[in-house]
Amino acid sequence: MRKAPSYPGRLRKNIVRVPEIIDTCSGINIFGQSLKSFLFSTDVAIIRNTNADAIIAVYPFTPQPLISHALILAADKPIFCGVGGGITTGERCIELAIDAEFQGALGVILNKPTQNDTIEKMKLKIDIPIIITIVSGKDDIKERIKAGVDIFNVSGAEKTTDIVKKIRDINDDIPIIATGGKTDETIRKVIEAGSNAVSYTPPTTAELFKEIMIRYRNE
Repeated sequence: MRKAPSYPGRLRKNIVRVPEIIDTCSGINIFGQSLKSFLFSTDVAIIRNTNADAIIAVYPFTPQPLISHALILAADKPIFCGVGGGITTGERCIELAIDAEFQGALGVILNKPTQNDTIEKMKLKIDIPIIITIVSGKDDIKERIKAGVDIFNVSGAEKTTDIVKKIRDINDDIPIIATGGKTDETIRKVIEAGSNAVSYTPPTTAELFKEIMIRYRNE
C-alpha cells in the first residue's frame, strides 16, 4: 500500500499531533466520518492546529451557547459539545443540546450526574449522538444504554481500562471513546480493552510556548 502523500505547508508545520498509535483503533463512524482521535480542548488556537480527527469541547462551567458557537465556527473539524448534566440539568440541558445541533455540533456530551429521564427526552429531540461520560465502574451501564446513550466517553484515570472492559462485557457493540493517557503503552491498553476511539489531552499553550521560548533564547 502506498503511503498517503502529505502537504505540511511552510508555516503550519508546528501543530499538536496525537500519538500515532491511536490509528490502530477501529474508530467510530458518525454520519460517514470515521473518527479515531478526539482532542480534549476548548483552546481555539490548539483546535485550529492539530491533526486530531475531532474535538471534545467540555469545560468546568455551566454550558453557554456563545462558547459552543465560537468553537464550532472556529474549528475545521467535528466538534462534540458539552451540554451539562451536572449543575445544568433537565430542560435547559435539552435546549442546549438542540442549540448545539442547530449550530453544527456532531454530537453532545453529558456529565456523569445526568438523569436517565433527561437522556430519554433529549433522544427524542436531537438527531446527533448523545455521549455520556463514565468515570467509575459503579455507573449503571445497562440503564444508560436503555435510556438512549449512543456513545460512552470513559474517563476513569487509572481505572479506565477496567471500565472499558466492563462495558464490553455488557455490550460488545456500543461505541466507546476512552482517555489513553500520555504514553503508547497506556493508549494500547485501552484499545486492546475494547475502546473504538481515544481522547487525548494536549499540552497547554503555556507549555508549548515554553518550548518555543527556550529555543529562541538559545539561538
